[in-house]
Amino acid sequence: MFMNRGSSSRRVRFGAARVRGFTLLEMMVVLVIAGLLVSLASVSLTRNPRTDLNEQAQRLALLFESASDEAQVRARPIAWQPVTGGYRFDMRTEDGWRPLLRDDLLRQRGWEGGVTDVTIDYPGSSVHPDRIVFGVESIGQAVTVTLFSAVGRATIVGTGNGRYEVR
Repeated sequence: MFMNRGSSSRRVRFGAARVRGFTLLEMMVVLVIAGLLVSLASVSLTRNPRTDLNEQAQRLALLFESASDEAQVRARPIAWQPVTGGYRFDMRTEDGWRPLLRDDLLRQRGWEGGVTDVTIDYPGSSVHPDRIVFGVESIGQAVTVTLFSAVGRATIVGTGNGRYEVR
């Protein structure tokens, strides 16, 4: 007689095994918590408007330095002036001031950082010019440019040696 030993000793109970999983209520609680975390993260990730204004001032200070260097290299004065909605750089030619249209670095740009107004001041002078002129010499006149926005102001100070810093 041939006997199969394994078949009688191993019994499989289909009814005793319970399927484990999440209930609908548990899934809803997890989704609500995840939604709250995502909304809190998005609120905390919004940029600070003062940071945007400061970054605009830093960018402008670097452009001032580049314009000063470029005026010396080209041996022609370059001017910066605020215009409606932004600012532009012009070059002095025989015909007067002309915008630098083909220059990628010194092209006309729109304001970022919420800038609403700009003032240009030369220390010791009561005149408020509408532009800054970067001459062909490495030494120039000290100047202060103040950017205003709804959240405050940022000041760019040029000491007259071609370098600018934000305060």
